[in-house]
Amino acid sequence: MFKKLLLFIFIITFSKTFLAQSQFGDFLNRVNSISDQTAKKTVVDSFYSFAQTKGIPFIEKNTANFIYRGNSNTVQVAGDFTGWNPSPNLTKLDGTDLFYGSANFEMNARLDYKFILNGGTWILDPANPHRVPGGFGANSELAMPEYVQPWEINYKANIKHGKIEQKSIHSNIVKANYQLRIYLPPDYDSSATTYPAVYFQDGNDYLNFASAQNIIDNLLDSNKIKPFVGIFVQPNNRNDEYAYGKRNLYAQFFVEELVHFIDSIYNTDPKPNNRLVLGDSFGGNISAIICYNHPDVFANCGQQSGAFWTNNNEVSNMLRLQEAKPIKIFSVWGTYADVSDDWRLIKDVLVTKGYQLKWIERPEGHSWGLWRATLDDLLQYFFPANSTSVKDINPEKVSFTLKQNYPNPFNPITTIEYTIPIQEANPGVFIQLKVYDIIGNEVTVLVNENQEPGNYRINFDGRKLSSGTYYYKLQAGDLVSIKKLILLK
Repeated sequence: MFKKLLLFIFIITFSKTFLAQSQFGDFLNRVNSISDQTAKKTVVDSFYSFAQTKGIPFIEKNTANFIYRGNSNTVQVAGDFTGWNPSPNLTKLDGTDLFYGSANFEMNARLDYKFILNGGTWILDPANPHRVPGGFGANSELAMPEYVQPWEINYKANIKHGKIEQKSIHSNIVKANYQLRIYLPPDYDSSATTYPAVYFQDGNDYLNFASAQNIIDNLLDSNKIKPFVGIFVQPNNRNDEYAYGKRNLYAQFFVEELVHFIDSIYNTDPKPNNRLVLGDSFGGNISAIICYNHPDVFANCGQQSGAFWTNNNEVSNMLRLQEAKPIKIFSVWGTYADVSDDWRLIKDVLVTKGYQLKWIERPEGHSWGLWRATLDDLLQYFFPANSTSVKDINPEKVSFTLKQNYPNPFNPITTIEYTIPIQEANPGVFIQLKVYDIIGNEVTVLVNENQEPGNYRINFDGRKLSSGTYYYKLQAGDLVSIKKLILLK
């Protein structure tokens, strides 16, 4: 909340230093120095046309300048960075129809927002063509200069595509019907191959808002994930079924009815480590309940901004305070969302308790923009096409080694190889392989799990990063090695 308050202040306040060093500040100073109204309008028209060619909000370094032109009496902005509470009024440039306000953000931030006119009319930014879907309609998108748009959400006509089948199931447990949409990968073979199964909460939203089918098709075409059967489950009352009165009945339906229904129709692998259930917000809450209580059915749990605060932090307390279960967890959250504080607390406890956990924190909100851009990371974590694997070696003869990545420089994918030796009284060891930027900020976690002695190979995809020098660090127990890699685009 403190960060949001600071941003409220930024919205209505300009520093003199900023004004003196920016094109937008020069524009404001110039307009304020003109007394003739016609001349003012000419300058405003000229700058507005220029700003449209550069993009609105007009961004200079880490400052986003929000601009609105119109006859409204007041204009406010609300978005991820204000907790979706309307900000104080934007400033109206004297003698013009232009309203403005500014805020500072991380260079790789991506945030949703809208304008509020006259205290009650919510609209998209008419000067910003970049929009993202949301649970309450589309929002305007603010993408700072170092944010990389997700390529995988786009439809590609020249690749193989999976197909969607529609099914329905009646639950005797919940006493309700559920609509399902089933994704079958290209060249799906109903007899010769068994497939992992990925269960999506909020199924229609993942398909419509997150472009899940495009993402899966593109990842398969790029050989980044294994083919799987996707089960997109549409809730009837998501709050009740995911977080409140029917949550336990819904979890029982998932485990006792839905899984058997899917396995009876499709050639899905029945092993729990080949089943994944994932969800967003409350969908993450119910996914955690399902996995924790039924690890013999679902051993993989995907969390996209999982909201655990319901029922007196039931799920958070379950994971933190009760016995650890043999489940693997991927979690992503945005720093401009209330769940970020919960997940910062939970993540360290989960690792200490021995959970296999990968987590990503990004300067974004509680939004489909974040979830669609990280669904590829989640799927690659659980079902990579070329997963890290041990070669046939004699573990007695290996030593701790982190090799130089190749190629180096690279664009955008490079390979990292390392060797884990056997250690006394410990046939396996907890391994972390992380990538950092040049000033020491963690960029991504490539490995975060127990591994047996042997040689390993993993690919690092720098597609979402800017060109520059990075470091990768391997830690195996008390052993540490660091090397430099260079991304050139």
